Amino acid sequence: MSSTVLRQVRPWGGELSDVVLADGRIAAITASGSDSGQGPAAQLGGVVVEGRGRLLIPSFSDVHVHLDSTRLGLPFREHTGAPGVWGMMMNDRNNWRDAEASMGERTETTLRMMIERGTTRVRGYAQVDMDCGLERFEAVAAARETHKDRAEVKIIAFPQAGLLLEDGSAALIEEALKNGADVMGGIDPCTLDRDPVRHLDIVFGLAEKYQVPIDIHLHEPGELGHFSADLIAERTKALGMQGNVTISHGYPLWGVSEAHTRRLIETWAELDISTATVAPGGRYQLPLADLVAAGVRVGLGEDGQRDYWSPYGNADLLDRTWQLAFANGFRADDLLGHALAIATVGGASILDPSVPRLASTADRPGTAVGDPAELVIVEGECVSAAVMDRSLDRTVIHRGRVVADQLQLV
Repeated sequence: MSSTVLRQVRPWGGELSDVVLADGRIAAITASGSDSGQGPAAQLGGVVVEGRGRLLIPSFSDVHVHLDSTRLGLPFREHTGAPGVWGMMMNDRNNWRDAEASMGERTETTLRMMIERGTTRVRGYAQVDMDCGLERFEAVAAARETHKDRAEVKIIAFPQAGLLLEDGSAALIEEALKNGADVMGGIDPCTLDRDPVRHLDIVFGLAEKYQVPIDIHLHEPGELGHFSADLIAERTKALGMQGNVTISHGYPLWGVSEAHTRRLIETWAELDISTATVAPGGRYQLPLADLVAAGVRVGLGEDGQRDYWSPYGNADLLDRTWQLAFANGFRADDLLGHALAIATVGGASILDPSVPRLASTADRPGTAVGDPAELVIVEGECVSAAVMDRSLDRTVIHRGRVVADQLQLV
C-alpha cells in the first residue's frame, strides 16, 4: 500500500505520534518511534515527512473568500472606497480593470498563497453582474483548475450588485450555474434589491433548479436583518433545504436583544442553517459558544483581500484565526483552540454537511483515524501558541499528499 508517514507530529498538540496517510485519509496513528525512525508507522514504508515535533491540525477551510476581489502581490494602494455596500461595490467596479495584473493572474496568485499557508478547502465568490459579465467567474474557475490537485474549491455565483437593480443580472447568474458554479449566492434582499420576496424567489428558485446550496450575504441591521433571516428560514424549511443554506456576515443580527438572539440560534439549529464570519471588528460579534452549543455550523473566511473594498487580508487563515480570537476577547486556551477548530473543521462542515459539526468549544476533530487527510503541520508549543505566534514553518497536505512546504508549492 502506497502511503505517506508523518513522523513525530503532535495531533492537536497531543502526544508525539507517527501518522500514516493512505487513500486520502488518516489510516493509522501510533506512538512515535525513536529518532532513528524505526517506529511502527515508519516501518510501513512510503514517503516520510518529518514533523520535527510540530503540531498536526486539520487544514484550513476558507468558506467566505472573494477570490476575484484581490490585489495580493501588487503594490499597496490607498483605500478609496465610499461607505456602504453599494459605494464599495462601485469603487471596485471603477477600478478592477486597471490593476497592474490581469484578473486571472490575481485570482491564481491569491489561491496559490492561500494553499501555501495551509488552506486546502475553499468556498469562494465569483462576482457576476452586468459590468463584468462572466469574466470574473471564469478567472476563478481557471484558478480552481490550475490548483485542482492542491485544493478543493467550490465557486459561488455571487450577485454583488443585486439581482433586480440591473436588467439581465439573474440571467447572468443562471449562466454561471450552467457553466459550473457550485453555489447560488444572494445579498441583502431588503436594503440592496428592496424586494425581498422577488430576490429570494430567484435565489431559492435557481438553487432548486440546479440542485446547489445557497450562500447569502446579510449586512442588514436590527429588526430588518431578522426579517430577512426569517424569510430565508421559511424558504429553507418549505423547500427541504436543511443543511444547504449559509448566511454570511450577519453581524448586526446579534445586537438586537437576547430574545432575538435565542430565537435565531434555535431556528438555525433546527434547520441546519450555517453561518460564515470574517471576524470583523466592532461591537457585533457572533455568540460563538452559544452557536456551537446549539449545533449551528460556523466557519471562517478571509473575505476580500487587500482589494478595492478594504486594505485587510493576507491569504493566511491562521492570521484570521488570531483575529477571530482577538475580536471575541478570547484568552482561555480552550477558546483559542475553538477559534482554530472553527477555521478548520468548522468550515469543512459547511462545505460538506455530512462532516459532523463541532460538538462543543472543547471539540477538536479532524486528526483521528478515518478522517480526511487534509492537514497542516505547524510550529507551536501548543495550540494556543500556534494561534498567537502564527509561525510560517508549515507543511500543507491535501488528499494525503504534501502540496506546500515553507510557504512554497511542492
